[in-house]
Amino acid sequence: MTQILFKKIDYTLEGLLYGVESGEIGLPDIQRPFVWSAARVRDLFDSMFKGFPVGFLLFWANDELEGTKPIGVEAKQRVPRLLIVDGQQRMTSLYAVLRGIPVVNADYQEKHINISFRPRDGRFEVADAAIRKDPEFVPDLSELWSWSASFGAIEAFLGKLSASREVSNEERNAIARNIDGVFDLRRYPFTALEIASAVDEEQVADIFVRINSEGVKLNQADFILTLLSVFWDSGRAALEEFCRASRVPAGGASPFNHHLQPEPDQLLRTAVAVGFGRGRLKSVYQVLRGKDSDTGLYSPELRDAQFERLREAQEWTLDLTSWHEYLKCLTAAGFRSNQMISSENAILYTYALFLLGRKRYGLEPHRLRRLIARWFFMATLTGRYTNSPETVMDQDLARLREIQDADAFEQTLEQLMITGLTSDFWEITLPFDLATSSARAPGLFAYYAALNVLGAPVLFSKIRIADLFDPAVHAKRAVLERHHLFPVGYLRSLGVTEIRETNQIANFALLEWGDNGEITDRAPSDYFPEYAARVPEGDRTEMLRLHALPEGWVDMPYRTFLETRRAKIAEIIRQGFERVSEGGRAEFVSDIGVAFEQAAEGASAGFNLDEDVAQVIEMRIDEGASCLEIARELDDQGRIPPGEQDAAYLLIKAFADTLEREPEAA
Repeated sequence: MTQILFKKIDYTLEGLLYGVESGEIGLPDIQRPFVWSAARVRDLFDSMFKGFPVGFLLFWANDELEGTKPIGVEAKQRVPRLLIVDGQQRMTSLYAVLRGIPVVNADYQEKHINISFRPRDGRFEVADAAIRKDPEFVPDLSELWSWSASFGAIEAFLGKLSASREVSNEERNAIARNIDGVFDLRRYPFTALEIASAVDEEQVADIFVRINSEGVKLNQADFILTLLSVFWDSGRAALEEFCRASRVPAGGASPFNHHLQPEPDQLLRTAVAVGFGRGRLKSVYQVLRGKDSDTGLYSPELRDAQFERLREAQEWTLDLTSWHEYLKCLTAAGFRSNQMISSENAILYTYALFLLGRKRYGLEPHRLRRLIARWFFMATLTGRYTNSPETVMDQDLARLREIQDADAFEQTLEQLMITGLTSDFWEITLPFDLATSSARAPGLFAYYAALNVLGAPVLFSKIRIADLFDPAVHAKRAVLERHHLFPVGYLRSLGVTEIRETNQIANFALLEWGDNGEITDRAPSDYFPEYAARVPEGDRTEMLRLHALPEGWVDMPYRTFLETRRAKIAEIIRQGFERVSEGGRAEFVSDIGVAFEQAAEGASAGFNLDEDVAQVIEMRIDEGASCLEIARELDDQGRIPPGEQDAAYLLIKAFADTLEREPEAA
């Protein structure tokens, strides 16, 4: 006979809410991100009021953990017997609305879900300013449920309504009947399917997918986050607080940044990689439950030990100093903001390697920054963590399990980079991969990163691309635009109309938006000499080299131009990677004070800043701030005398150039 893995249990709404309040049912913390719209919550109440079914709930029994206590949380937290697998949004909606408790939206902003009710005709609405002032509405359903009986609620509402207008007997009857109907929702029936505790998480996930009409899939991170809710709620809360703070600029220490606004499951992946040396989450779930691999039994002592490992790894992951030191590595690699990130997995898994190098192997900061900057550049360029990322990371971590010291850690990653970035990759694979029109191709972002690292100017301009990629600059129109070197209209006249050809990466260059708008559909041989004449002849050759424009490109057949330029773009990317390998600007000058003096002499600005501020400027440059942004910050702090703003900007720019200058040969 087929084994039945579940049983059916009937609840009333009031019984479900009591189960949540008592801790019997493990509804995740109400302060977790809630994704339903207020209109959808309104429709849920409307369906229940009309007696329509609203779907069943799916619980997972937690019987084998009864009698245990949670790990690392206050004693008042109770381990729930039932975990909600499907129905969390419905339960959160009902609990938040009827108890008047705020929820947190997807952006981690707290808000109340206020659903109003018009007793005259039994209409539900999302509360707004007009409805709250309208005596025809009960502005918040929680007000009705705060009464112990419907009679008091009916009398209170009729008294308020009668003060604003005359109420007929027919209306009074309808109002009383509909308010009674809202009170009767306490007895609204729900059916829950309770999955047996012996069923493993893979079967639960399969059950969920098969019955869920929206096709939402549960992953291993969902199960581990549920375990955190049960046994270490403060740990999950710390993950979510970090994610919330990463989205909001703050005056003090904060995880806010321009590269990634992480989700809890993403940070969890990093912590698991650091703490357990695993890229795959599949096996970690059972480990955290305290399963003994030999006996198959669950042990509270083993569970405690595994959660302790996770606790330490998560502390490393959420450490603000480590977080921002790591993000400096991305900036040093030329990736200045999330607009240049093609794979968030690359950020997360490279962060795990950074933490291992910093915390476990004790690699010196300057060596670690150079190593991790190169690794992230390589991982982005090759799409290392794009396909089967867990498998690839598992393999990377496996190579580190026997490593004992910093030198071996560095050598292992170096060898992996050498293996991935062969001559064939640079000369054959990469040019081939660049034959795409994708606006988010890894090779395109690596090219932009290389231009940043190499200090390339915008085409036809003296302004550095890195300055205009500044994530702190906001404008109605992007200050940088991708320009078709062979304009689309001109190509159309040549019979080239396929987007895959007209929008190939090799047909784009970065221009200031004003120039891009003026060139329109002119032939390259027409517009290029005019605009190139702006650039001094000595600088023009370097500009053409950095923008990978071959000699005589304006007269080339279009497809020949694409093939030639792809190879040159690949070479610029290679040079950018090599520059990162040399250590970046921070490695070229050991004495910041001397560099600052050199900058002051070179700037000839007639103005000088105290040498003490040199370290601050160097730090902001490494963080990716533009010279203009730094000058404005110093001006806001009152460090620049009135009328000396231009001089200060020149000095800061000269200082940045000095930091980028390679040391002379001994």
